[in-house]
Amino acid sequence: MEKYSRNSIIPKIIKKVMPSVVSITASKLLPVEGKPDNTPHSPLGFNGMVIIPENKKKVDVGGGSGFIVSSDGVIITNRHVVADPQADYIVILSDDRKLPAKVLARDPINDVAILKVEEKKLPVMEMGDSSKLELGQTVIAIGNVLGTFRNTVSVGVISGLSREIMAGDTVTQKMSKLRGLIQTDAAINPGNSGGPLINHEGKVIGVNTAMVFMAENVGFALPINNAKKDLEDLKKYGRIRQPFLGLRYVLLDKELQEKFGLPIDKGALVISEPIPEGLAVIPESAAARAGVKEGDVILEIQSMQVCEKNPLEDILQKCKIGEDIIIKVLRDNQEIIVKSILEEKK
Repeated sequence: MEKYSRNSIIPKIIKKVMPSVVSITASKLLPVEGKPDNTPHSPLGFNGMVIIPENKKKVDVGGGSGFIVSSDGVIITNRHVVADPQADYIVILSDDRKLPAKVLARDPINDVAILKVEEKKLPVMEMGDSSKLELGQTVIAIGNVLGTFRNTVSVGVISGLSREIMAGDTVTQKMSKLRGLIQTDAAINPGNSGGPLINHEGKVIGVNTAMVFMAENVGFALPINNAKKDLEDLKKYGRIRQPFLGLRYVLLDKELQEKFGLPIDKGALVISEPIPEGLAVIPESAAARAGVKEGDVILEIQSMQVCEKNPLEDILQKCKIGEDIIIKVLRDNQEIIVKSILEEKK
């Protein structure tokens, strides 16, 4: 039971963090019928001249929320908010200033993106530690609801941890699997994406990312520790780095155990794909150097068991690129140990 009055502390938290929350709009030049209205001002509210080609018009095509994590203009949001490389992105600060934003990085695994605006002395959101979350903990979601209602606040609790969902992007129409999510009953709506999920200390512990349509009080946020790792990579290496083992596999269950005649129903079965060059083990990869073969079952990596609740890709995210890794493999019904050095995905 948290030892504070929600009615007394939540308004103070909101007042503290709100200046660090931003809105994000995406726009593109799209074909229109007839000649567009070529005014001397940007449709996004900038002063100054803009040149719009004949039969094209600058149109808003999406948007979301974000939050400032560095006083020199570094902003965290969702990858799907800024997924279109052909779009222009504008950040709207809490004081209504509009600034062009550059996408510095998009995380290919997690739904995280990092933006930059050219501004100094901006208010910064303090980041917490998402590894210390507990069920029932009070959280506050802040964002730009429906692209219209800026700085909307909702309050709830953490309803679940380490959730896994298939999420659809309404812009790209693509589906992706997101793992390790925070589930909350705080309202997360279209436009909230990329906004902060705040704890009772006023620290961001998650990035609001998804809601479930046709369901009430079911929203999801990415743990802030994922975004913190991306920020560290970007600062140190100039890019987001992802570990790469170099094999194709299916995660075993009872049905696949029976299909392949295996003695176990857990682990990652190394298997090729029916596509050109769909090799089970990528040549010269970390898996190849370890001697992993098609038909092997990966049981553990660094003593972490591979299973449905802890799939191989999640385990790799916990490992460091360049470190020695120990892999436990089931081969011909015998457990063996192989070793390699984890490398970066190119």
